[in-house]
Formats: sequence, C-alpha cells, structure tokens
Amino acid sequence: MGLPNDTEFFYFISHFFDFLAGLGCLYLLVAAAVVLRFPDRRREPLCPEPVTIMKPLHGEEPQLAPRLASFCDQRFEAPVQMICGMLAPCEAAISAVGKIAPLNGTIELRIDPREHGSNRKISNLANIHAAAQHDIFVFADSDIEVGRDYLRNIVAELERPGIGAVTCLYHGLPAAGLWSRYAALAINAHFLPSVIFALTFRLAEPCFGSTVALRRSTLARIGGFGAFADHLADDYAIGEAIRAAGYEIAIPGFTLGHLCFDQSLRKLLAHEIRTARTIKSIDTIGYCGTIITHPFALALLAALFGANDSLLLASIALACRALLCRCVEHRFHLPLQPYLLIPIRDLISFFVFVSSFFGTAVSWRGFSYHVTSDGRLEADRNGVQ
Repeated sequence: MGLPNDTEFFYFISHFFDFLAGLGCLYLLVAAAVVLRFPDRRREPLCPEPVTIMKPLHGEEPQLAPRLASFCDQRFEAPVQMICGMLAPCEAAISAVGKIAPLNGTIELRIDPREHGSNRKISNLANIHAAAQHDIFVFADSDIEVGRDYLRNIVAELERPGIGAVTCLYHGLPAAGLWSRYAALAINAHFLPSVIFALTFRLAEPCFGSTVALRRSTLARIGGFGAFADHLADDYAIGEAIRAAGYEIAIPGFTLGHLCFDQSLRKLLAHEIRTARTIKSIDTIGYCGTIITHPFALALLAALFGANDSLLLASIALACRALLCRCVEHRFHLPLQPYLLIPIRDLISFFVFVSSFFGTAVSWRGFSYHVTSDGRLEADRNGVQ
C-alpha cells in the first residue's frame, strides 16, 4: 500500500532538498580546494606603455578620495593620464578629485551630461573617452581600490600575444556599518569563490567592471562604448564582444578591493538583486544551476518538509562555508571574515537568488530600470526611485 499523496509529496520534496544540500556541501569543499590552487600569476611589463585611466563617478561615495588616490600611487614607469567623469556635478565627488590632484598632475575632471543610452556608466565612459590621450585604456568602477603594482601587472598581461583585454577579480571591503559587512561577506564567501570555481572548470568567461584594460584599437573594433550603452551587464557584453573579435581576456591571479557601503537592508537587497538579475540575464540555465551554492538554506527547507537528518546537514553546510571562507582569506591575504554573520548571510543570499526570478525591475544608483529579455536596460517611466 503506497503512502498517502500528501505524505508522499512531502517525502519527495524533503529528500530532494536534502540531495541538493548534500551536493551543495560537496560544491563548497571543491570550491575551497580550487581557491587554494588558483595560480598567483604576476608579470612584469616588457616595455611599459602610456596609460589612460578612466574613472566614471556618480555622486557622493564614502572614502572616494583614498580609492582614487590608489590609482595615482603606482609603481609604473610610463606616463599615466587619469580622467574622472560625471554626468552631473556633485560637490563631494569634485572635492575628492581635488584632494588627489596634487598626487597626479595629469588628473582631469570632466562633467558632461550627455547620455548615449540607458546605462549611465557607459554614457559617462563615452564622454570621458574623447579626452583620452594614450592608446591603452583602463577603466574601473568608482568603488574599486588597487595596489601599487596594479598598472604594471595588467599592462604586462595586455602585452601577451592574443590578449585583447585584461579584467580582475575582486574581494569585498566593508565600510562602516553592519550591512556593509554583510555585503563584503557575500563577495568573499559566495561570489569570489564561485567565479574561481567557474574559471577552473571553464564554466564561464567573465569580464568585470572592477577593471577592463584594452587598447584603443580594440575598443574601436568592437564598436566603441556606444555599442554597450543599453546593456545591463555592460562589462560582460564588452568581454563577449572582445572574444567574438578573436581575442582572449586575461584574468591575473590577484584581487582588487571593492568597497561595500550599503547602509540598510533595503539598499543591500536592491543592490544584490540587481546583480543577481544581471547574472541571470547572461546565462539563465547556468544561473539556475547555482541553487546548489546555497546548501544551508536548502537543508533548512528539507527540515521544514520533514527530513530527519537535515539539521545536521545544515550544520555541515555552515562548516563547509566557514572552511571556504578561510581558504579565500589564506589565498588572497584577506583579514579575518565575520564568521558569526555566515548563517544570516547565507539565508539572505538564498532570498536574493529566489527573488531574482520574480520581476525584471532593478535599481541602479538611484534610478529604476527594467531588464528586457535580451539583457538590455529600459528606463522606468517614473525615473528616480
């Protein structure tokens, strides 16, 4: 005699979540191993070439001046031009640029309101591009800080035959406040190891806004910044176009710092759901497969549906996540992570994963958009949130 239908259903669901959670624990252990084995490749440039650094800015950001200063304080023998751009004037950002101007006599600030599409960062870069003097372009998001050998390492990678661009991994740095610590932990315990896992097993070909370095001729060949003015995942689209043109994209073995300054749960969720929907727009099937990267939440769901061993499995999942965190710390020389935040962090990450499938709205720098089926941005008619 078979089980009653409702009992049979709960039995199946609980064991299904149990299976996914077990698979997720295995994933975390494999990810920990590949993080430790990720090569720390660094090169010296054979003949350093002049570089133009482009920094698109948007409004007031915590600790902006020291982050910009890190791009000026470089051990690099060739001339460096640095251009900061804004679509609209912001006194705090203008002041930050003014503070670092003495460190770099070639720094320039351009305020140009022209928009070339829905992606305001790309519009900003397109406006900056007109003032670029050199043939190597390096553009990086405003929340990134770098070490003193940053330019030496990425220019050396760009010199390699067949390399059309260089991009960089990044780790999270929390600003003040609890929610910024949660945001940084998401990068260090979830995002960074998942990218390394995908790179190791050739599951993804990423390109990150943390850094894109390429030659002027390469940018022209892929259509210039204007070709990406309506893309949500502009960095990925640029990388895809570079590979389609027959080049490879190099990813060195070090990370850059990404400052996280989310000051509330609402802002944290808005930011992370936008990121999740960006990734989902790139590869929906692959993104669905990342459900196994949430074994703690899956084990709790299995327990909710009556699985007997799921609470033990949830504890194992937390231990595996902590081990992965420790491996990331060791490999990239990061400070001690806030391990006590891991359980809530994992639940938030699962909530973001599930929420990304419901709706197309994203919030970006105070503006509201909708993501179309082909990954492009459409401005919300109401504009600012």
